[in-house]
Amino acid sequence: MTRWMPIWIMAGALCASGCNKAAETTTPSAPAELAATTSTGGESIASAPPMSATTTGSDDLSVVSNPADERMKQTAPAAFDVLFHTSAGDFTVHVTREWAPLGADRFYSLVMNKFYDGNRFFRVAPGQSGGRFVVQWGIHGEPSVNTAWQSSPQAKIDDDPVRQSNTAGSVTFATSGPNSRTTQLFINYADNSFLDGMGFSAFGEVSGDGMQTVAAINGEYGESPDQGRVQFEGNAYLNEKFPNLDYIITATVVQ
Repeated sequence: MTRWMPIWIMAGALCASGCNKAAETTTPSAPAELAATTSTGGESIASAPPMSATTTGSDDLSVVSNPADERMKQTAPAAFDVLFHTSAGDFTVHVTREWAPLGADRFYSLVMNKFYDGNRFFRVAPGQSGGRFVVQWGIHGEPSVNTAWQSSPQAKIDDDPVRQSNTAGSVTFATSGPNSRTTQLFINYADNSFLDGMGFSAFGEVSGDGMQTVAAINGEYGESPDQGRVQFEGNAYLNEKFPNLDYIITATVVQ
């Protein structure tokens, strides 16, 4: 699992190394993950009780720490909804499996095993003209879980062909290159269809008025959190340095 780096930008230029200066440019960087070998990186919170530095949302970490576990390889239904109960409010993601079957299956397995419970929304990237580009999450709050994913040959899944565009409200896996999706996700705040040609395959979309909640996710820290430190220090680092980050309380498959 990994931090974003500006792998591609709209004009197709390549940034070979992680670069926290991306937020200063007018062209947003593609949502991406930190290479597993890298150890350092590059509004109001709702009334839900704050989670402690060690709280990750899942009591049993044995499954989420093992991408090879069969419970992490479930086949998703043809369509399903996931309710995100967060410190910024609730929103629902509707998944259509045929859009990106491998991505939908991985997302379903992660949600069913409570991987995202306790995750912080660690990146709210600015877009053009003062708007927002994406909000990103998916690094576990417990460092040992992240270490397990970084070292497992089962962690990465193959790419899905892009069948659904990265329009506003669509949900997509971040990557660190071809066939590298693991656990990190982002929601598009705007029409980011330029990501389609880069292989980012959306598998779901925020439904109803859920984007009102997504828009309320605290973005005061922008892209400042260091994904390398999040990987190796978990929520303890984020709680100390970025205490106002919004976070997922629970993510649940609903009927």
